[in-house]
Amino acid sequence: MGTFFSIVAFIIAIAAHELAHVWTAYKLGDTTARDQGRMTLNPVAHIDLFGTLILPVLLIITRFPVVFGWAKPVPINPSNFEFPRKGMMITSVAGPLANLLLAGVFSVFLKASSNGILFPPAAGMFFVYCILINVVIGIFNLVPVPPLDGSNILMGLLPLKAAASYIKMSRYGFLIIVVLLYLGLFERIIMPIASLLIRFLIS
Repeated sequence: MGTFFSIVAFIIAIAAHELAHVWTAYKLGDTTARDQGRMTLNPVAHIDLFGTLILPVLLIITRFPVVFGWAKPVPINPSNFEFPRKGMMITSVAGPLANLLLAGVFSVFLKASSNGILFPPAAGMFFVYCILINVVIGIFNLVPVPPLDGSNILMGLLPLKAAASYIKMSRYGFLIIVVLLYLGLFERIIMPIASLLIRFLIS
């Protein structure tokens, strides 16, 4: 049951994350993703067969210490923003923020289920998985390494010349993430931060 809850919670988290990117870009003037049918919570519109389904399921089944994956990239045209760099930064932060807000919503649901209000107590375990996964995805995506959202946030804060140099590392982004995970990024940095927030939300 835990595996099933993890997979469902992961798909919900990914759909909310991508929708937040699309909706924010749309509100800031870029309709590219909206025009491609991505402004929806329907996970089918965001699923990448390998990154959203196959890889996370394999990691969960094999009890790999770090479960990660990705959705189809949200197409964004920064030139449609009034202020391209600021628009990209705001659009990028929207995804992780959506996950952290969703974790808060599921925290409310968890408390309601523990009191027998609205939800049966049996639903509590599912809500716990939703909180865990949304918090981890939200914080993980703030890591400033391409293609994670944190990289676009950092580029929006850097001076133009520094941002231009930083973006060159994009081609090595996935390799850098794998190396950082192998060196303990998840256990030493992400999980301690996530654990504090998770404990607060499920207490």
